[in-house]
Amino acid sequence: MSHPDVIVVGGGIGGLGAAYSLTRQGLGVRLLERAPAFGEVGAGIQLAPNCTRILDDYGLLDEAKSLGVVPDAMVMRDAVDGAELTRLDLRDLERRYGYPYLVIHRSDLHGLLLRACERAGVELITDARVDAYENTGGGARVTLASGATHEAGLVIAADGLHSAARKLLADDEPVSSAYVAYRGTVPAGSPRVSRVDLGEVAVYVGPGCHFVHYGLRGGKLLNQVAVFESPKALAGREDWGTPDELDAAFARTCDFVRDGLPFMWRDKWWRMFDRDPITTWVDDRIALLGDCAHPPLQYIAQGAIMAVEDGWVLGEHVARNRAADGSVDWSAALAAYQAVRPEHCRRVLTTSRTWGELWHLDGLAREQRNALLRARDTYDYAFTDWLYGPTALTPEQEPDMFTPIPLSSATGPGRRTAIDRTGDPTWRPKESSQCS
Repeated sequence: MSHPDVIVVGGGIGGLGAAYSLTRQGLGVRLLERAPAFGEVGAGIQLAPNCTRILDDYGLLDEAKSLGVVPDAMVMRDAVDGAELTRLDLRDLERRYGYPYLVIHRSDLHGLLLRACERAGVELITDARVDAYENTGGGARVTLASGATHEAGLVIAADGLHSAARKLLADDEPVSSAYVAYRGTVPAGSPRVSRVDLGEVAVYVGPGCHFVHYGLRGGKLLNQVAVFESPKALAGREDWGTPDELDAAFARTCDFVRDGLPFMWRDKWWRMFDRDPITTWVDDRIALLGDCAHPPLQYIAQGAIMAVEDGWVLGEHVARNRAADGSVDWSAALAAYQAVRPEHCRRVLTTSRTWGELWHLDGLAREQRNALLRARDTYDYAFTDWLYGPTALTPEQEPDMFTPIPLSSATGPGRRTAIDRTGDPTWRPKESSQCS
């Protein structure tokens, strides 16, 4: 085979997004997918303005909107009593950031990006499991399980949580959160859906669990997600996350939440893992992208978005470091990518962990959290400005984080900027959470 300019390993959302971004810059891209066919599992996915802005730049936003739902509000409720705690006006949020908040079926987003890559001329190869990566001096090579090799000027590893390429840069393993997710969709004609406002993204936060729902495919489906902490996982058992644990975890929640559990796909579940942040993603001509670099917990709905951002940022730096003859100064482009993305994604990973802890509080801490959330003004965007604005291309463009405040401030006057789960005003977290 002739050598492309770039090889992308992994045909998920991140890999397809990167392949399309670089093909737009006039590069020849070959994408290697280990499965026998392209596809995506799961159900709904949330795309905040920092992602829909990029889809618009790619010319794909209108198609995405036609496949998904642009909701009116995001509402957080207490899972025990069902009471509203806080909300975001997503139409006002669109005016603030210039782009909509969109919810879409994961397979629809994947298919949209796959079709874009096909139109752009990306070379798509399936049944190509990559077992090894190596730099060659002026380029990089991957070796497949079949023994075949592929070479290019750059190799992008978008090979997910259990990445083989990550081992070049970090000696670590995925970190179990002991939480598990169940998912399911309900047709719009079901009585269950008649009780739901499909213009809302709703999150019910409860002790050791939470429940999410929103509409998909133009309101034809209701997407539901139930997440809980597994006692079996905490006890070190292998058989954790089973349906009996699902039912037990939500026994204390309100009727509406419990009534949603029978609609879950109870024969499969997703154990929630992330990894500790790493600060180096580039090894000569091999670069990490997406979940292999920064797999987050799901609490601020940025996992796929970060992967899309990675590919867009890399494409922008290719454009800035390309000579008149079409050659790319890969050292400069990768240095610029390395300078900005790891720190942003570190913030998202650590914030996701902390926000998940806040969602799942019990006792007095739950009451304090609820009081602070109720006190928040609907149009206070201090919680989202650092995340939903334009994707930074340089470290100087990365916005400041907000200042956390202790849960104990719920008992007296306090600033409405963020929440510190410990209640200790002297404690300084790696990053705090955001209310979204």
